[in-house]
Amino acid sequence: MSTDHLPAHELIVLHANDNVAVARVALAEGGAVARPDGSALPVRAAIAAGHKIALRPIACGEVVLKYGQPIGVARVPIEPGEHVHVHNVELGQALPGHGAGGERVAALPVGEPATFEGYVRADGRVGTRNYIGVLSTVNCSATVCKVIAQAFSGSALAALAGVDGVVAITHGSGCGMSDEGLGLELLRRTLRGYAVHPNFAAVLVVGLGCEVNQIDPLIQGLDVAARARVRTLTIQDAGGTREAIERGQALVSELAAQAATARRGTVPVSQLVVGLQCGGSDGYSGISANPALGAAVDLLVRHGGTAILSETPEIHGAEHLLTARAASPDVAERLLARLRWWEDYAARNGAQLNNNPSPGNKAGGITTILEKSLGAVAKGGGSTLMDVVEYAQPPRSRGLVFMDTPGYDPVSATGQVAGGANLICFTTGRGSTYGCKPVPSLKLATNTAMYRRMSLDMDFNAGEIVDGTLGVAEAGERVFRLMLAAASGQRTLSEQHGLGDNEFVPWQLGAVM
Repeated sequence: MSTDHLPAHELIVLHANDNVAVARVALAEGGAVARPDGSALPVRAAIAAGHKIALRPIACGEVVLKYGQPIGVARVPIEPGEHVHVHNVELGQALPGHGAGGERVAALPVGEPATFEGYVRADGRVGTRNYIGVLSTVNCSATVCKVIAQAFSGSALAALAGVDGVVAITHGSGCGMSDEGLGLELLRRTLRGYAVHPNFAAVLVVGLGCEVNQIDPLIQGLDVAARARVRTLTIQDAGGTREAIERGQALVSELAAQAATARRGTVPVSQLVVGLQCGGSDGYSGISANPALGAAVDLLVRHGGTAILSETPEIHGAEHLLTARAASPDVAERLLARLRWWEDYAARNGAQLNNNPSPGNKAGGITTILEKSLGAVAKGGGSTLMDVVEYAQPPRSRGLVFMDTPGYDPVSATGQVAGGANLICFTTGRGSTYGCKPVPSLKLATNTAMYRRMSLDMDFNAGEIVDGTLGVAEAGERVFRLMLAAASGQRTLSEQHGLGDNEFVPWQLGAVM
């Protein structure tokens, strides 16, 4: 069943083959609700909104179906009207094998592509904001970076007309690690991505002086044009903390004066790169906010833009929906290769990918990683999967791209921004308040109750889809227009609250020594 304009019944049945439905509202034990065919279904236990109820008998070991797809198997017999959740469902043998069959979906380009107002940088890329960045090479220089940036808040920032702010990009790594290998490679790739990000007009890189992640090799990895917008400073060479702060503030003042001359101009949507995130997901995520964002992504792609889908552990079990529309067998195989890596990585660390649903996900009605993944991939819409890139790597083609990242939102979004995302769209059911300086972050609520409760944090209410008052296609159109407005300078709610100063979290792999 399409989720476009859901009928306003107490139950949501997503596919004719499903043996469970989703409760649109809380259901009281002892009552009865109507099945889609009009017959009465007794409610045998209290069922929270967003949770699942059995539509018909489900035998022990039988596959539980939602979205017309397996989400687990019954661990005990389940009677019609029973609550279907972690107490009576397990992953079992429901996990589909990796596969790449099916046909890709062609996205028809629009006649006249949309535009937005952005900052065109010297390298041709376009920023949606105009920040100055202060990047630490190592945790040892983090406090100095923060103090330098704090000097340009309040009235000091107001004096820098045209500059959105000075952001300290700090982290907990940079030393106590091998001077070669994947750990340092990932950190440098991520920092370089931020150093050249178009939402930064210029960047100051601050090191201690003796760390493994030395400034010189970090900067040498940038092309000549990118180096022109970067200044560097080490605390030890400056003569100490106080001297480094004074010198850093002077350098930022010079950079900010140049940044203040930047002006927005009209640019095509092909310059928009949107990172797709979901966090604090619930049973409505795959019904409302994620499909609405997917519809917006399809519009973005048709207009020539790029969307980055990520969080590899959270497509586990639903990857066939992506490989089925891969641009080539090679693209499909690269996605499957990353999933095999994650299965091995989790096993080496004594974990399983089904451990992924969090307590909040389960409280919101998500039972297994399959159910979570089936909802998560809906963020990617139905467009062709054009490419698969590694963490913090820039997309090599426009359209829908997959970036390999962990499922932990700050780490995943950090990789997307390092890869060039100049806007983040973040769906949430439980109520994530994620901010992402230097990139605007739009929050899409999955349900109206949470949207009303957290209205000062949520930019869009996709809960109207669940309520039956808004269709997915119309919601997608609204989200697309909201993307363009945010990219053109309209402040998101997280920006209005000043959130996003502490969400730079690079993926840390390798031994800490």
